[in-house]
Amino acid sequence: MNFLAHLYLSNNNKGLMIGNFIADHVKGNKFSLFQDNIQKGILLHRAIDSYTDTHEIVRTSKRRLHERYGHYDGVIIDIFYDHFLAINWRDYSEIPLDIFVNSVYDLLQSNINTLPQKTQDILPSMIKYNWLYNYQFAKGIKAVLNGMNNRTNGKSNMNLAIEDLLLHYDNFKNDFTIFFKDLKNFSEIKIIELLNN
Repeated sequence: MNFLAHLYLSNNNKGLMIGNFIADHVKGNKFSLFQDNIQKGILLHRAIDSYTDTHEIVRTSKRRLHERYGHYDGVIIDIFYDHFLAINWRDYSEIPLDIFVNSVYDLLQSNINTLPQKTQDILPSMIKYNWLYNYQFAKGIKAVLNGMNNRTNGKSNMNLAIEDLLLHYDNFKNDFTIFFKDLKNFSEIKIIELLNN
């Protein structure tokens, strides 16, 4: 899953949200350098990623993509799924998306010195271009995919993936709806496990 889903699945626990957000920039056992709930957020992120990577519905989504993306197919599906979470946000949260997103930006900015340098580097662009809110729009997804393609020096072809999204839109939406129900259940159980240890 991508940024929005990881933040949402943190159950509005601020420490878990920070950890879940920064986890891709924290390697190996370096998570132990952070305070307890942030550590648990990092571990939650890793558990969510493992669960996602092995789920049959996600594998079905990946097979819908053109073969040109190679091993970037998982990243693309993560972004697509964030789109469907954003556009169907009201089905999952009583907090309006814009309010949730702005609270996330406030949380991250108020804890800026806690964030790894790589996270600090992307945060200004995320806020300036309002990535989390704009996931709901095709142009927002296109911008994210273009940015990801640029970061791979064009090797990923991810800028072309908007074509796949539009071509198989209803199928991807159905995949997401079924998968996200499973993922929510998994995450809720994992949070209880982490917070009780």
